[in-house]
Amino acid sequence: MILQGKGGVGKSMIAAAITQFMHARGDRPRCIDTDPINATFTGYEALDVEQLSIMKGDEIDPRSFDRLVEMIADADTDVIVDNGASSFVPLAHYLISNEVPALLAEMGHELVIHTVVTGGQALRDTVSGFSQLIEQFPSEVRFVVWLNPYWGPITAAGKTFEGMKAYTANRDRVSAIVSVPDLKADTFGQDFSEMLKERKTFDEALEDSTATIMTRQRLKLVRERLFQAIGTAVIV
Repeated sequence: MILQGKGGVGKSMIAAAITQFMHARGDRPRCIDTDPINATFTGYEALDVEQLSIMKGDEIDPRSFDRLVEMIADADTDVIVDNGASSFVPLAHYLISNEVPALLAEMGHELVIHTVVTGGQALRDTVSGFSQLIEQFPSEVRFVVWLNPYWGPITAAGKTFEGMKAYTANRDRVSAIVSVPDLKADTFGQDFSEMLKERKTFDEALEDSTATIMTRQRLKLVRERLFQAIGTAVIV
């Protein structure tokens, strides 16, 4: 599950990247999008993402997450769940209060929470969100931290994330840290951003005959760097 209370930090990008990494090695995970407002993950048609409706009128219905547990239980493969900022609190509360991590373990599943830390103005909020998740979820839950430098360097008072108290106090709960490549805005970053806006996978973008040779070359390099970061972390 990709969980982070701050919006616009790259949760859907991470869900799509993990899915594509798994596809590249021959796996076919079940993909679920629970975001009731910005179902970005569902927009990737090539990834066959299922959208779970969690609204009852204008409110989020906590019981709708019962269906999510059923979907996970029915799966005979890995499951990737992308959750939006607007439903972050209800889903987190549901998982904790219903002791879902322990239930999943009984069914043979292991809950791995992927959370995002970004630079810039969102640094404080995302680091705080990471700390709160660690504190609230039981010890059997594994965490993977994604460092996304899109909004700026992930540093505070001269310390990188690995030197911050939020991490040093909880490093035993973190199974892996994945560093998203820091891409030059006018070349690699622009090509990657446009691909994300169009909800294209790397394969689709690389097969697009209308794209320039160098655009496809840069996207190929981004894919290699991103997949290498995921593979090195040994998280899925």
